[in-house]
Amino acid sequence: MRLFAGLVALATFVLQLASAQQKPIVWSADEKPLADQIHGLRGLADDVRAGTTKELALKIRKLPAAENKLRLAVNLAELSTEGDFGHDALQEVATTLADALRERPLPWAEPAKSDAGGKATATRVPAEPYIELASLVRYEHVEATLNDEQYRAAMAQLEADDRKREHPEFALKDLSGKTWTFAELRGKVVLVNFWATWCPPCRKEMPDLEALYERFGAQGLVVLGISDEETAKVEPFIRERKVLFPVLLDPGRKVNEMFVVEGIPKSFVYDREGKLVAQSIDMRTQKQFLEMLGKAGLK
Repeated sequence: MRLFAGLVALATFVLQLASAQQKPIVWSADEKPLADQIHGLRGLADDVRAGTTKELALKIRKLPAAENKLRLAVNLAELSTEGDFGHDALQEVATTLADALRERPLPWAEPAKSDAGGKATATRVPAEPYIELASLVRYEHVEATLNDEQYRAAMAQLEADDRKREHPEFALKDLSGKTWTFAELRGKVVLVNFWATWCPPCRKEMPDLEALYERFGAQGLVVLGISDEETAKVEPFIRERKVLFPVLLDPGRKVNEMFVVEGIPKSFVYDREGKLVAQSIDMRTQKQFLEMLGKAGLK
């Protein structure tokens, strides 16, 4: 899921699958058509893309166990949550990724570290594909069977990340210089959206966020768009698209780090008591955003 998600972790995974000489990927005759279809998914209409995603998952699953099979499964998973392509498609994607990891387990992204006396000083970090699978299960409500220590560690990592997001306290300035403090928004429904000008899925969902802001603003909805880019990039982009909801700047990425945001877009909805009630790990459609806001009492 998310071409732009977890760039550092994804880079680690790519290095794990590449040879020491970083040889180019060589696709087999069966793999190449699937790789091309995955590459072209964003060019498809959403209804076509949903069916194609499911078909690709089933075709990948039939391939012989190999590193390219896992590579294809991961690439498909990264794109499968950019919108609403149906639970059935996501389930097939998750099943295929779990099968590929079962057939070809990966080493840990970062091994456990210990001091001179052999005492552990840092926990091991699971490889990105295990986090991808855990994210599908935890946030997209699909099922996966994988008896693997890294998968369990990935699930635990996501649970810990969610705890960090439960009670955020931050203050950021918007493009006009006004400071927005999360604590002062108690009594409002707050949708926090992390995005960037260079991110196609972010740009695609922005009109829906604007429409929801206009629709529910009178009922107490506050949409906060947070970008880690500079004003010189963000301001003309927002002005050109006539975005009215507040856009906050986080150039030092302190708030991104507070929310454990490593890939975008990501959205979090807080109810009027400041409780985290819904979140998304990727681009959402207006229908999906409405479902999230419904959990905060907006209908």
